[in-house]
Formats: sequence, structure tokens, C-alpha cells
Amino acid sequence: MMKYKKIILAGGNGYLGKVLANYYHSIAGEVIVLSRKPAQNINNIKTLVWDGVNDGDWVKELEGAELLVNLCGKNVNCRYNEANRNEIIRSRVEPTALLGKVVSQLNQPPQLWINVTSATIYRHAEDHAQDELTGEIGYGFSIDVCKQWEQTFFEQETPQTRKVALRMGIVLGRSDGVFPRLVNMVKFGLGGKQGNGEQYISWVHEQDVARCTEWLLLHNEMDGIVNCTATVAIKNKDFMKALRKACGIPLGLPAPAWLLEIGARLIGTETELILKSRWVKPLQLVQGGYQFMFSNARHAIDDILSVRI
Repeated sequence: MMKYKKIILAGGNGYLGKVLANYYHSIAGEVIVLSRKPAQNINNIKTLVWDGVNDGDWVKELEGAELLVNLCGKNVNCRYNEANRNEIIRSRVEPTALLGKVVSQLNQPPQLWINVTSATIYRHAEDHAQDELTGEIGYGFSIDVCKQWEQTFFEQETPQTRKVALRMGIVLGRSDGVFPRLVNMVKFGLGGKQGNGEQYISWVHEQDVARCTEWLLLHNEMDGIVNCTATVAIKNKDFMKALRKACGIPLGLPAPAWLLEIGARLIGTETELILKSRWVKPLQLVQGGYQFMFSNARHAIDDILSVRI
């Protein structure tokens, strides 16, 4: 049954974009992916080429869409040298500004524009959860990126289009992202705690990500900042223990902070991605009545590992 005419996924050729495209393709007439690289159309999922900076033929395709989701941004899984820092910021800010300009000029603009940002904007938190109303913003490069990103988003004048900055936690799914990499670590005997293991992981199952975007579309009262994380965060040591158990591997070597730093330099990433304690609460979704499919990380792990891809 076609519930929607058209769904737009800007920068939707990555992992999360594919999750959303697969979710919407059976309930929307068209799913249009804006990508820097051409791709073969699959059923009603159509890819249009854009550069994220300039107008083009793709603009007219946004007319009459119910939902626009912006997923643009260079992967932060890299070393934060000057070149990467500049690209991380530019790849988020420029497409957001472009979409704002385009949406403001449409005759029938999307009803809702979701900008997928990051829950890492909150401070390192081991004392209590950070929510949209009382959460404290952290400091450092990653937080500066989030602040510039959201500022650009909310500066866009779109009087006919509702806007939500969806602060995303760590998305768990089988095909890509962090989960399959952690599974491989467990299988190679490296599935112990990372650092002291006390840092919180604010995670969300990929199906809840997709479902909550539709839920936001259907709830006109929702706008502004919305956290997209499961209701119950989990400590790193407990998450790795649950993952080992689910994989049938009882033991895993721990990785102290000093070893993680060496490893991060070797593979070109930052330890912040592992060691920062992200304890985030989805207050807006909970108070609004959204029902999560998965609130328990152990149940989410079992579900993901049971899926065949």
C-alpha cells in the first residue's frame, strides 16, 4: 500500500540511506536518492546525481515530496588533521545550506525536513543522561562540527516545511556501520572492554531509526531537536559482554586506552569514537509516545545476529 508519494534522501547512498530506502520503498511511490555518484535504479528507488553545492535538475524532484532526509557528511572515522576537519565541516554545512535555499523556493516543498545530526554534541556523561531540554553541550572538534551543522540547519527559512534535527546515536545493524566490525573483533578474540569499559553507549537499532522518521512525519507537533537513541544506554563493558555471549565466545582481550591510541593512529581514526561516554535520552520521542522496537541492547544484538544478509 502506497502511503506516500515521494521520499527524498539527500546523501542517501551510504549505510543509513540504504536502511531508509529499504524501509520506504514498499510504502512510497518513489524514493529518490541524491548522490554524488550515479547508481542503477532499483524498482522505485531512483538515484539522481548532485554535488551538494549547486542547483541542478534534481531540484524539481523535491516538489510534492512528503519527507526530505539529509544524511550528508564525510565519515568521522578518520584522523582529525586539518584537511579532514575542513572536509567534515564542509560536507555537512554546504549541502544543508543548499537544501535550505532550494526548499524555500519550491511551490510544494516537503512537509518535513529531517537533518540527521549527531548525539555526540552532548558532553562526556557518566553521571546522568543528557536529553534535549536539559542536556549539556560538550566541547572539542566533534561538538563544534555539530553546533555549526545545526546552526546552519535552523538558520534556513522554510515556513512551509517543518524541521527536525535528529541527533543520532550509534546505529546498530548487520550490513554495515560499527556493529559488524565489533562482531569481527569478538570473533578474533578482541572483544573485551575498551578503555575502562565504564563509558556509556547510546545506541539505536536501524529499524527504530527508519520507523521514527515516519513517526516524526506523522506527528506535526514534533519539531526542533530530537534525540534518536534507544531509551536505555549501556556501558561499553556490558555491551561487549553481551556481544560475546551472543556470538558464543566467552572471552575477549580488553583494549586499554593507551593501546587504543596506538591502534587508532595505525588505522587512521580517533579514540574519541570509542572512549567518549555518550549517555543520551530520547525525551522528545518518549514523551511524544513513540514506541521503540528495541530498548534493550541485548535483545537488539540477538535480533541483528539472527538476520541473514
